[in-house]
Amino acid sequence: MGTVWIPGAVRLGGGAIGGPMDSPELPPRVVWHTTESGAGNAAFDAVGAYLIRQGSEPHLLYDPTTDRLGQFGPLDRSARALRNDGDTRTNRTGRVCVQIEVLARAATPFTGYWKPGPNFRAIMAAARSWGVPDVWAGRERSRTDWRGKGGHFGHVHVPGNDHWDPGKIDPARLFAAAGGGGVTAPAPAPAPSSRPRLRSVVSLARVLAAARTDPAAAQGAAVHRADALPVEKALAAEGLLRAEWADGSFGTRTLAAYAAWQRRCGYTGADADGMPGRTTLERLGKAHGFQVTA
Repeated sequence: MGTVWIPGAVRLGGGAIGGPMDSPELPPRVVWHTTESGAGNAAFDAVGAYLIRQGSEPHLLYDPTTDRLGQFGPLDRSARALRNDGDTRTNRTGRVCVQIEVLARAATPFTGYWKPGPNFRAIMAAARSWGVPDVWAGRERSRTDWRGKGGHFGHVHVPGNDHWDPGKIDPARLFAAAGGGGVTAPAPAPAPSSRPRLRSVVSLARVLAAARTDPAAAQGAAVHRADALPVEKALAAEGLLRAEWADGSFGTRTLAAYAAWQRRCGYTGADADGMPGRTTLERLGKAHGFQVTA
């Protein structure tokens, strides 16, 4: 496990800003923001209080002119500084998504005048402890890059967001100022055995039939097993179902797991009853490699 609270950082707010990550199987990343404000202690205090009032806290607030560092919440939970990209909660993408607001303006890149010190090195050490590589990964709000790459992004590179901060900062200076010991290659992907091999097409009707089949009717249930199994494996990959329970039967444990997936997608009450619907099934399929047909 990586660093959760950075030693030496001033605690800002109550310490609880987000929740668990939606896709911890994806690579870890850092997102750099600028506050579009001045720097210094007065600005630090004012901006910190403003972000709390707005409910848009990042993980970290950093002053590049004084090396002062504040932390709003633990690095292993989500922050609140990004907009969603449709159904994708960008704040919750990746093993970690460490968000850093820098007291600076995008029009004047802070790497041209900053004074990085021990607190900046502590930021980078914390990111590296989670496996974030010293790579500038951002590119043109690419969903492919955002989902598939580990490394450092600007706010401007995050899909679903329209800001252009942090400006043209110099990644080479970021990594050089952090000192040695950086991760220079993307974190390794999980072993093939941990990644479910899913069918490319799943029938919603057959998945529903599997969910409604009396478990005692084993012969009938087997007809739909090939469609139910990829769904169960995807739920297991999401951490909602134990791997050994992914057997294609779509029993009560799978119904409970799918209800948890529906709640994760924002549904509540009777809309989160564990019976798959097209919207939630397509979202699960998009994340885990299968398409949904009628």
